[in-house]
Amino acid sequence: MEEDKNYISLIHGDLARATQVQDGMPESIGVMSIKTANRTVLEASLLPTPRALWDSFWYEGELSCLFADSNVGKSILAVQIADRIARTDNVLYLDFELSDKQFQLRYTNEHGNLYTFPEKLYRVSLDCNSLLEADFEEAIIGSIEQMALQTRCKIFIVDNLTYLCCAMEKGDAAGRLMIQLNNLKKRYDLSMLVLAHTPKRSLDCPITSNDLAGSKRLYNFFDSVFAIGKSAQDGGLRYVKQLKVRYGTYSYDADNVILYEIEKVDAFLQFVHRGYSTEKEHLRKLGDNESSQRDCMILQLSQSGKSVREIASQVNCGKSTVSRIIQRSKEAKDMAVPSVPPSQPTTSGTMGQDGTVGTIKEVKQAELFAGQEKGEDKP
Repeated sequence: MEEDKNYISLIHGDLARATQVQDGMPESIGVMSIKTANRTVLEASLLPTPRALWDSFWYEGELSCLFADSNVGKSILAVQIADRIARTDNVLYLDFELSDKQFQLRYTNEHGNLYTFPEKLYRVSLDCNSLLEADFEEAIIGSIEQMALQTRCKIFIVDNLTYLCCAMEKGDAAGRLMIQLNNLKKRYDLSMLVLAHTPKRSLDCPITSNDLAGSKRLYNFFDSVFAIGKSAQDGGLRYVKQLKVRYGTYSYDADNVILYEIEKVDAFLQFVHRGYSTEKEHLRKLGDNESSQRDCMILQLSQSGKSVREIASQVNCGKSTVSRIIQRSKEAKDMAVPSVPPSQPTTSGTMGQDGTVGTIKEVKQAELFAGQEKGEDKP
């Protein structure tokens, strides 16, 4: 039944292609491919539905990103993801972070027993001599392409992004990197998970796309993005939050993050599931003094001409929080201005001897006082 359905779709696709040519619409111009929306849907329906590689966070055919602050556990989670996928598929884990010995110790228990990984999980380390290459980034991208060709592996995990692009803060360099990764993904039908750092962030603010280190262009090119946060209420807890989804469901936003605790179970260091929660419950509550310091910094940056986005990035706060603090300050200043204008001279007023304006009563009192002084001066 399914084969008949596919056969019919193929016929419809050929008819749509012939109609497009007959109508004088070319199928391609330069590097651009042109086809009707209906033909696009028909041809795509013949492709297999992408599998979820890890829950709804990462699907087949996606260029995905996992980011977190240093020492929060992103490499631990990434190896755990690789371990699970490697039970059925070949996985290449590009480890540019740990030495072989550091990796071994991480997966050895207190009795010296080693964890046994699935045979389909391959760890790729960096040849130190390649660090001397003039075009280091191109060498790594080229090596990934060669691995895709020679191993026929479709699933790559790269730990981490810093080694792919040394100039991530520069928009042009970041853009070129993401174009290269996307081209590899499409050319060889790859599924790629790239790990990235976040600058040191405050635990009182929720995780946002602005926390991804490097240019904003990096975030825009990824198909899906998720992050690990450290609980401010319990230092042993971590939470995982979705930030961007193109396929599947947006299940784990700020109102439903997944809670984990890092433990070594049978020599395997891993994230152990501890339930679900809201992100807000795990953010640090600011004391009055800390809150005042943050607010002062926001107002100072605003007065210096910084935009709301720039301020939010600098103080590690959401844009809505920054806008609210600035607006509250403006309202407070408006309330401090007197609503009644200063007293003005009236028709009952007169000019005093010193040129000031006063009421008739004030002038008479001044004249009486002056007369009393003159009387006292008489001999």
